[in-house]
Amino acid sequence: MNKQRVVFVMAVILIVGSARAQVSDNAEEGTDPSPVAAQNPGPFDKQPCPTPKIQHLRPTNQCGVNMFEPPKEETPQIPFTGLKIDWGVAFSQTFQSLKHDNTALPNIVNGVNTNQLAIIGPGFNLAGANLYLNSQIADGTRLALTVYLSSRHHNEVWVKDGYILMDKSPIKLGLLHGLPALLWEKYITVKVGHFEINYGDEHFRRTDNGMGMYDPFIGNYLLDSFTTEIGGEVYLRASGILAMGSITGGEIKGNVLSPQSRSPAFITKLGYDRQVTPNLRVRLTGSNYTIRKSPANTLYSGDRAGSPYFYVLENSQATATAQAFSGTVNPGFSYRVMAFQVNPFVKYRGLEFFGVLEHASGRTASETEDRTWTQQGGEAVYRFAGDHLFVGARYDRAQGRLANIVNELSVNRTQFGAGWFLNRHLLLKSEYVIQSYKNYPATDIRNGGQFQGWMFDAVLAF
Repeated sequence: MNKQRVVFVMAVILIVGSARAQVSDNAEEGTDPSPVAAQNPGPFDKQPCPTPKIQHLRPTNQCGVNMFEPPKEETPQIPFTGLKIDWGVAFSQTFQSLKHDNTALPNIVNGVNTNQLAIIGPGFNLAGANLYLNSQIADGTRLALTVYLSSRHHNEVWVKDGYILMDKSPIKLGLLHGLPALLWEKYITVKVGHFEINYGDEHFRRTDNGMGMYDPFIGNYLLDSFTTEIGGEVYLRASGILAMGSITGGEIKGNVLSPQSRSPAFITKLGYDRQVTPNLRVRLTGSNYTIRKSPANTLYSGDRAGSPYFYVLENSQATATAQAFSGTVNPGFSYRVMAFQVNPFVKYRGLEFFGVLEHASGRTASETEDRTWTQQGGEAVYRFAGDHLFVGARYDRAQGRLANIVNELSVNRTQFGAGWFLNRHLLLKSEYVIQSYKNYPATDIRNGGQFQGWMFDAVLAF
């Protein structure tokens, strides 16, 4: 039923969007712009993007929507005039009105039924806040730092990442001078440090704690492949072709202990991203993440912010911090992982489609055989009124096996979203979410579990 509903809504979005785009084009052809209109813009007129201060930087405001890797080519180009420092913030406040239920059998521990769901009702959740520091330290070279000031999972101030990105050779002598330096400037990007790994494209659209500006929905995908690791990435970009190779330590933090249990992680991405016509953009990428062994890999558990769905399918003893990932699916691949993700993205005028096809296998250190999880997800979004307004629908399904459950499980999530950019820096959005759990054992709190209801979010970013 959920799948039929979301397919229907996606079809309506596409049909209405096509009609709206046709009307918009006809109106523009017959419009005679006047100085009066320019001096008195309407509430839905497109606003110019602020001029960036830092080179090759994805804007934290609305101008960063549908941007993936940081731009290699800049319009307008930003000249280097010396050391520059730029601060930014992102703030997100959600209001939750969800209800949940399950059919799990009672499980009494010390006189408490651990399968008794927490009683939840409408209310405000803990706000998320990010702090950004970007510094232009040389021509084509910038330093980036992200700090979580407030998050569900970590109540204390927490550094998310810090890295150097180089779009030009920092060395003007020897082998990196002359033609190699010119080729670097035109085609190559190098990132070194502790950074958000570039596996898949979903991590570019997801809500990252206080940064919900890029996401047309409030909750992320079920299998949330998002983490930070220490290492380096090298990109080659030319004529719409993207190739990336990366080697990292395979853990969310540095570690020199248990060398017999560690190996590097290898990440690759190959894709095509092209503005085919002024109205049509097409992007298709495939990514691979491989690590042979690790004491604590976090590819699917690296989100230190936590889920926006507070207490759903959690018991009456749960706390917001200890059970920070309510509603997400963690396959538990902490020792070994091999994952593949394919992401199509098509944007035609105001209509856009983004998809996730994922296959991952791995295990914990105590297991003897790998387990498998797969994910299929897609979303259709229509943006109109000068990109101030949007509506969208997403369907996501994840299925696989957990370490302590023999049979295959599945989780389905349907989201209907709408949003309003009041300006480039302020977004109001809402979502109706429906999520259900299938084939969980009768003794598991998620047996027959489901939750649904409304979410509202206000996002401020600059």
